[in-house]
Amino acid sequence: RRQIGFEIRDMWYNLGQHKIKFIPEMVGPILEMTLIPETELRKATIPIFFDMMQCEFHSTRSFQMFENEIITKLDHEVEGGRGDEQYKVLFDKILLEHCRKHKYLAKSGETFVKLVVRLMERLLDYRTIMHDENKENRMSCTVNVL
Repeated sequence: RRQIGFEIRDMWYNLGQHKIKFIPEMVGPILEMTLIPETELRKATIPIFFDMMQCEFHSTRSFQMFENEIITKLDHEVEGGRGDEQYKVLFDKILLEHCRKHKYLAKSGETFVKLVVRLMERLLDYRTIMHDENKENRMSCTVNVL
């Protein structure tokens, strides 16, 4: 899986100007790949999300389609048992680094990353607490996700 992940990353970058044709359709499959619990694969593939943001931004002056798609897919993936604290930390660190270096995406990109990281925290908490016997804890966590 690791080697295939690296090859998919390389293929993405080789798409050049055609990348925009694959946004938002490839967000889900790329997200699934980045969620594989393999640190080096995650480090190599999470930057694809920034590239997707850039591609959409250059085409439409926003990255709304990408944002909506990743939030929807992330909810589904975490609910399905994928994702962990390490992923959340890497996602935050890698995407913030890329966004802060970009003239036009620094502010909106940072806002987006913080939003997704907060969502991940709540989804991971929710997933954990659903196995908790305490009904009040489960209800509190459900409210936080909403």
